[in-house]
Amino acid sequence: MKTSLLSTYGNARLPWYTIYPTVPDFSETVGANTCNNWLSRLPDEPVSLYLHIPFCRSICWYCGFSTALCHGDAPVLGYLEVLRKEIDLVAEKTPQALPVSDVHFGGGTPTLIEPAQFLALMTYLRRCFAFTKAATLAIEIDPRTFTIRIAEALGEAGVNRASIGVQSFDPDVQRSINRIQTEAQTTMAVETLRQHGISRINFDLIFGLPNQTVRSCVESAMTAVAMRPNRLAVFAYSHVPSYMKRQRMIDETALPDVAARAEQASAIANTLAAAGYLQIGLDHFSLPDDELALAQKAGRLRRNSLGYSADTCSTVIGFGTSAIGRLGLGYVQNEVVISAYSEHVSAGRLPTSKGYCLSDEDRLRAAIIERLMCDLEVDVSAICTAHGFDPIPFLDSAESLPMLAEDGIVDINQGTIRVRREHRFVMRAVAAAFDAYLDRSPY
Repeated sequence: MKTSLLSTYGNARLPWYTIYPTVPDFSETVGANTCNNWLSRLPDEPVSLYLHIPFCRSICWYCGFSTALCHGDAPVLGYLEVLRKEIDLVAEKTPQALPVSDVHFGGGTPTLIEPAQFLALMTYLRRCFAFTKAATLAIEIDPRTFTIRIAEALGEAGVNRASIGVQSFDPDVQRSINRIQTEAQTTMAVETLRQHGISRINFDLIFGLPNQTVRSCVESAMTAVAMRPNRLAVFAYSHVPSYMKRQRMIDETALPDVAARAEQASAIANTLAAAGYLQIGLDHFSLPDDELALAQKAGRLRRNSLGYSADTCSTVIGFGTSAIGRLGLGYVQNEVVISAYSEHVSAGRLPTSKGYCLSDEDRLRAAIIERLMCDLEVDVSAICTAHGFDPIPFLDSAESLPMLAEDGIVDINQGTIRVRREHRFVMRAVAAAFDAYLDRSPY
């Protein structure tokens, strides 16, 4: 039964619904002028900041993010200079020094920034924004380039959460994706972080990689569990070589099929559950006292462009190439190419390349999709009423819902939709029932 459901609903090209509408629906009609306007209208409420550092010492073939190969420090230093100018531009547009409750450094490899430069960047951010005392400062780490000097700088800067890229501990899989990373390197990174006061640690694992098996997935999960991270994100590899050219280096014949991927996901989930981790939404796992578990229990788990989050800010300001922001009235995304990004900022312009202006119906659909992805259930009638929509015609417009119910994936009762937990592996198909733009996207 599971295999047949996968063949019907397990479309790997469906959006992950970290945001709605999704990036393929963004338009160039939303540009720097629109972003200027939205920034100037932001309320004096806590915001989240995302800073994208696009450089890596080596390129992992599986990676779907905007990154560039960088062997020396000069490109990073030049980029940081432009990044500070963008921070200035944004701070000038906002009506006041906005309070900040969450900061996330992503990439790429943010820890390629030299310690002194990182501390200077944090000082600059604190000068432009009003950080709250309990602000979460998170950073993504590649253990292969991590050093004690960097750990010292992170601790001094107040970083209190680190996400460590692991993907797989299997050497065969690592060779297949051009990411050779020993267990010792990861262990050393974890121990060094904890020694410098950064005790909230996340791991990233991936299934569906070339030459990956159920056994290697379980062994990687068990190795990770032994280091006791607070949470793990277990992502499904998305193979889109037509979009990400680096993925053409991967041997497609070595990729597991849909059924094997589902078996790998299930085996990892069972391993983590047996070790005391709670499954959060589609693909995250956390210890019971982690913020994600507490947020899920309280019904305030959120979904944003980074995945699942306990961050309750309605505004996200993105800095750097490809960064996505959520500015109340809609979404904006920066230029992806470093040269184009730098050209705009150096000329005194915001580097917004495209975005999306939200309608009332978009907000309604986004709220429904977010609750499905976070809670595996949603009271569509209540959300429709709260947004001023009649729930009956709205539910009738979700044409795939009757089939999902007939196949036993969802239960529908008086306007409430519940995804059966044993079928959470196809929950994106349930969310897609409420995506008004899916047929116009390239997925």
